Amino acid sequence: MVPTVPPAATPARRPAVDVTALLERGRNLATPVLRAAVDRLAPPMDTVAAYHFGWIDAAGNPAHGDGGKAVRPALAVLSAEVTGAAPEAGVPGAVAVELVHNFSLLHDDLMDGDEQRRHRDTVWKVHGPAQAILVGDALFALAGEILLELGTVEAGRAARRLTAATRALIDGQAQDISYEHRDRVSVEECLEMEGNKTGSLLACASSIGAVLGGADDTTADALERYGYHLGLAFQAVDDLLGIWGDPEATGKQTWSDLRQRKKSLPVVAALAAGGPASEQLGEILAADAKSSDFENFSEEEFAARAALIEEAGGREWTAAEARRQHTIAIEALDAVNMPDRVRDSFTALADFVVVRKR
Repeated sequence: MVPTVPPAATPARRPAVDVTALLERGRNLATPVLRAAVDRLAPPMDTVAAYHFGWIDAAGNPAHGDGGKAVRPALAVLSAEVTGAAPEAGVPGAVAVELVHNFSLLHDDLMDGDEQRRHRDTVWKVHGPAQAILVGDALFALAGEILLELGTVEAGRAARRLTAATRALIDGQAQDISYEHRDRVSVEECLEMEGNKTGSLLACASSIGAVLGGADDTTADALERYGYHLGLAFQAVDDLLGIWGDPEATGKQTWSDLRQRKKSLPVVAALAAGGPASEQLGEILAADAKSSDFENFSEEEFAARAALIEEAGGREWTAAEARRQHTIAIEALDAVNMPDRVRDSFTALADFVVVRKR
């Protein structure tokens, strides 16, 4: 069964919002500027980046690959409207956040050994590790350029927030890698890591358009709280999909997080739960950490580990945590004065994040 996480009780009075249209608006506004930014890169980094974004195939032919969910660009252009600015005011922020996000994906895929992303071979698999590193670095540098070349006070404020978010993101990746080599990680440690790795950049995406539109720090901070907790909800759902997701929907292998020995929320919650299933899981994972033949495990062996995680309560706890973080995110919006239409759109995007199959 593909795990989906329904949000907490939704008020009946909430008007319907076309989330697909919100996502497409963000994608359509950001993509031309994003392409222009990538065109600045020296060969062959420009074509390697174009392959990563799905614009060309491995042979260099035009392609229409899956460019991801586009949640971050949607949030960035929406946040500009909090201040009464046009959504276009948030485009530089949307592009900068996307560049940082994809910098992290290029490096993460290499560090994690992931061979597939969005149903295609990853950059390091096609173009080699060196190009994955270089292109990731180049995208990170471009993100700062895109903001700072605006030359405004607001752009400087936005750049500072993006830099802080990027540092937190890198901290989260470092924590994630270190946890793979530990027998036990606490739930609190896991949430801190996921807040850094996922929450920080979604927090920035949720506020950066507003900052570019002239919002004060109080408003930007509240929007960041929304995005941070939305990021934790997003990652909780990702953790469910990383174990029980349908590969046809996710574009990753079955049991992908278990194959990488990730201490994701379902695993950590199951180990902390106590009881026979939890104890058996702990013994098996401790033995796995010492195994030299882990990559050759059968599907049945991974399925058995997933079953123990579920029996110990890790799956149910993570679904509940996704709903809890979703609620906190929505409540953060109460501190921001914004048009009802914009508020409803933020809420609809939050609902989308916790009810998805990929």
